[in-house]
Amino acid sequence: MTDSSAQFYPESEAARLRGLYGHLSGAALLDALVANDLGGKIMLSSSFGAESAVLLDMVAEVDPTIPVIFLDTRRLFGETLRYQKTLTDHFGLEDVRIISPDNGVLLRLDPDDMLFNEDPDKCCQIRKVEPLDKAMDKMGNLGFRAWITGRKNFQAATRSGLQTIEADTDFIKINPLADWTGEDIKQAFLAKNLPPHPLVADGFKSIGCMPCTSRVAEGADPRSGRWAGKAKTECGIHMRRPSGLATPI
Repeated sequence: MTDSSAQFYPESEAARLRGLYGHLSGAALLDALVANDLGGKIMLSSSFGAESAVLLDMVAEVDPTIPVIFLDTRRLFGETLRYQKTLTDHFGLEDVRIISPDNGVLLRLDPDDMLFNEDPDKCCQIRKVEPLDKAMDKMGNLGFRAWITGRKNFQAATRSGLQTIEADTDFIKINPLADWTGEDIKQAFLAKNLPPHPLVADGFKSIGCMPCTSRVAEGADPRSGRWAGKAKTECGIHMRRPSGLATPI
């Protein structure tokens, strides 16, 4: 980041906000943060995946002008792209910002769209991590200080222990659903009659890029269908990184 964020210290600010709002979650947490501390300085990243409607609904009710960053990796399901438009209209989201990987990088490093099979980590790096890093760096330079995510403790072992408010390198991360269960998500969909992702009924419980997303057996880890058969469990966008942009590829 540039000097505009030089006096912002995510660790100490996250600790302060946890002291004030650590007992809250869900819509109550978002409402308090936006009303008292982070109005005009908070954004959301959304995959518009299987569970995304719950958090998008909360954000829209608190403030539909909160920027929503949607990363189109160019390998998403067509159903996801259409679902993004459906939810944007349904919730009246006023500032959805669609970002994509650099075409030149894709042509150079993944010309045949098979990098996902040869090196899934590098595929995620050029299609997800790099584009989002650049977008987040830009948002930081515009004065944004907090990043809302939809991560939850129950989703995978790698996500256990999540706090509702935590520090990242350049931002405070807000995880309003960190302590929610799968049943909580299900009940929220039913209570609000939220539009489901069209692939959920077909057995997809966690939905990412098409080549690396599989159906999940009932009762299995919802994210076990991501990179199935590989040691990989996360795309990398929520791994803490050096301040500012990642090293260009």
